[in-house]
Amino acid sequence: MSGSSGTTNRLAQESSPYLRLHQHNPVDWHPWGEEAIELARAEDKPIFLSVGYSTCYWCHVMERESFSDAKVAELMNREFISIKVDREERPELDEIYMTATQAMTGHGGWPNSVFLTHQLEPFFAGTYFPPEDRHGQPSFTRVLVSLAEAWKERRADVEEQGRSAGAAIRHYLDRRSPPALERPGREVARRAYRSLEQRFDGRWGGFGGAPKFPTPSNLFLLEAMLDHQPRAAEMLTSTLEQMARGGLFDQLGGGFHRYATDAEWKIPHFEKMLYDNGLLLELYSRQWARGGSEEMASVVRQTAGFLEREMSAPDGAFWSAMDAETDGNEGAFYVWTRDELDQVLGEEDAGFLAPLLGFDGSPFFEGRYYVMHRPRPLLAQAEARRMSLAELTKQVEPLERRLFEHRSARPRLSIDDKILADWNGMAIAGLAVAGRLLPSAELTALAVRAAEAVLTAGRDVSGVLLHSWRDGVGRVRAFLSDYAFLIRGLLELHASTGDESWVDRAVALDREQRQRLADPLGGFFSSEPGDDLLVRSKEVIDGAVPAANAVAVLNLQRLGEITGEADYFAEADRAVRSFATIIEQQPEAARMMVVASLALLGEDDGPAADEAETAGPPMQQRAAEAVKISLEQEPPNADGWRSIRIQLEIEEGLHLQANPAGAEYLVPTTVAATELKLRDLEYPAGEAFAAEFSDEQILVYSGTVSIRGQAQGHGTLQVTYQACGSRGCLPPVKIDLQTGGSAPAAR
Repeated sequence: MSGSSGTTNRLAQESSPYLRLHQHNPVDWHPWGEEAIELARAEDKPIFLSVGYSTCYWCHVMERESFSDAKVAELMNREFISIKVDREERPELDEIYMTATQAMTGHGGWPNSVFLTHQLEPFFAGTYFPPEDRHGQPSFTRVLVSLAEAWKERRADVEEQGRSAGAAIRHYLDRRSPPALERPGREVARRAYRSLEQRFDGRWGGFGGAPKFPTPSNLFLLEAMLDHQPRAAEMLTSTLEQMARGGLFDQLGGGFHRYATDAEWKIPHFEKMLYDNGLLLELYSRQWARGGSEEMASVVRQTAGFLEREMSAPDGAFWSAMDAETDGNEGAFYVWTRDELDQVLGEEDAGFLAPLLGFDGSPFFEGRYYVMHRPRPLLAQAEARRMSLAELTKQVEPLERRLFEHRSARPRLSIDDKILADWNGMAIAGLAVAGRLLPSAELTALAVRAAEAVLTAGRDVSGVLLHSWRDGVGRVRAFLSDYAFLIRGLLELHASTGDESWVDRAVALDREQRQRLADPLGGFFSSEPGDDLLVRSKEVIDGAVPAANAVAVLNLQRLGEITGEADYFAEADRAVRSFATIIEQQPEAARMMVVASLALLGEDDGPAADEAETAGPPMQQRAAEAVKISLEQEPPNADGWRSIRIQLEIEEGLHLQANPAGAEYLVPTTVAATELKLRDLEYPAGEAFAAEFSDEQILVYSGTVSIRGQAQGHGTLQVTYQACGSRGCLPPVKIDLQTGGSAPAAR
């Protein structure tokens, strides 16, 4: 346990293992909440926000180096109000302030170190800071002193920086928009697929170079394209097989580490997360069912065994994560020296096993150690030895068991033993799919036990689903990801058991999800509204796990198929259309939403798989063609100003949002200029319009309208508009008009 004294701070009262790790720090830590925020305002101090998680290696390092140091703590306590957040408990805060760090520094990571104004807007951000200046990076003390000085002496600049950063975060994360007139077609799936194909590593599988992450949404997209793209099967199979043979997979104990630090999947970052293992269980089970090798089934059984052995709470739910370090040494639990291997196995058996588990060459981890991996498939090794796979397996298994038993006697890794509803949902789905496809009644039973535990324990006093709890204590209500992944798990249990009660419980959770988080425009907010949130975001872009809105859409479709109720399909359709613009513009980032959009398309809906691809987003082209724009200019007067008129001829049946538009999420029609001056712009008055997607009054332009003003000089006029119908909208468009008279260009 870290810390410089036997005293405890406020974090001793928290349930999060990550927060409790800091309970003996001399830092006067606060959990996130109104008390800490109001104290910062009352004492006129900036907020230092530190976000991390229990199995984060560099979070542990900074805790030991800086937060346990009495002098650093004295500076923090004197000049700042310091707040600790567990990113796994408060993912909505993590998203906001990681966006800030990435925007300010160009990169992100944990621990995330962010300094906030009293309006909770970031004015400085970074990740890990060392205890002294190192490799061009300032020490944490230097950062603290500099920012405390700026807060006192240049307060206006600090607050302006915060306002600017806060506005940028709101703009980026606020994804509210009217539903599109149509759902995206199959061409977005082809573009998302092509982005994977272009980055595919043909030798080692996966996408891109080091580091390499499992990124299940990539693999779900490949599954969705198996019948449409000939290389999808090759890419999916190669990636799953190479991950399973690398050090990313724990060859002795089962389960996947978080990511590989190299392109070969050989050297992992050693923490194990429940979400990776739940999602990969599902993918490997389906690969086995499609005719995959016995290797795939073995991965499923070993991963499920790891979850049952190492990650199971007494009631059957699953804990969150397993740490990467022992006594400050990352990977120490998993790695081996050659001397140790020879001692445990004996030189003869070690020599036999070395080429099978990759320790026949020079040590490759930190110059001293090996990470167990399979350089070649076991079947290929058997054929090279002119023996059957069964014969080789019979010889290998006792030796691997001997290594596993020896490793098990090492100091145990720490477990983050909080329960997360969404990550449990992923594990429940994975085990249910595995139980159905292998088949295995034991794996199905593990899924049932976990689901019963989560649905029983994971409720607050009013009966609302919780996001996180530990030892029966939980304060944070469920986010969209909790509903989405837990419902998905329950629907997989229904498919595996035939028990209709799982559908009933999924329906009840879906109802609660809609009541708490539905956006009338379509889709779902990640969280409930709160005064302590800069923005209420809607998760569409995939990260380490698939985007929650995409999973929610897939759930709605399945509920519609199971119950026969059209309302589920209508809700799914509205959600996909509400995200149509981002799906069209960034299909490579919204891969799971592409999968969800594909699932809603009938077999004959949309262009055939072998048709020529469109040059760009077709909805964007359609939007540019919806309005004909012309520019009229009078000769300049003596001071160089000239009158201009921009005429917009709007396609019949469509309208543009007026200026003002009547609702803040709408895109008003605007004119801006570069390299010339504008003044006295006059926008026509908008007409009131009743749209199906909004209860608010909307002001629109239809037919032919003109925007008048005066311009000085020559350059580009940029017209921004969004064309809509009664049920939805086309994407916003920017049209450039050259004052020299050239044709307008859409962007």
